[in-house]
Amino acid sequence: MYEFLQKFHSGWAYLTLILLVVAIVNSFLGSSSNKEFTAKDRKIALFALIATHTQFLIGIILYFISPLGMAGFNMKDSALRLTSLEHPFINLIAIALITIGWSKHKKMETNVDKFKKIAIFYSIGLVLILSRIPWSSWLA
Repeated sequence: MYEFLQKFHSGWAYLTLILLVVAIVNSFLGSSSNKEFTAKDRKIALFALIATHTQFLIGIILYFISPLGMAGFNMKDSALRLTSLEHPFINLIAIALITIGWSKHKKMETNVDKFKKIAIFYSIGLVLILSRIPWSSWLA
């Protein structure tokens, strides 16, 4: 079960990152071209939001069934600290920001403002996520 979830978490990450990038690019293009915020734009942002939440839930489950989860709070081992403390904590912040962006865009009146909220909050979230991916184990 642990190995399956670990592989699923790694594989789902690709989809999540692609959807986040598509949502961000779509929002920047929509904002700069002053186009109308349509149902298609809403769905793109929503799918990215759902993917990040799903990824986080899988990660939380994996964290608690992992042999390194709670036992990995050894602050002297940087690789272990990354996967057991920094990765989940920073990703929680990133997903909170993405969720805030989703919520704030719904309250905006103009199309440009809707695109900007998604672009800004999703971009910050993506940067945080990319900063804490354990690249050495993910690409191996």
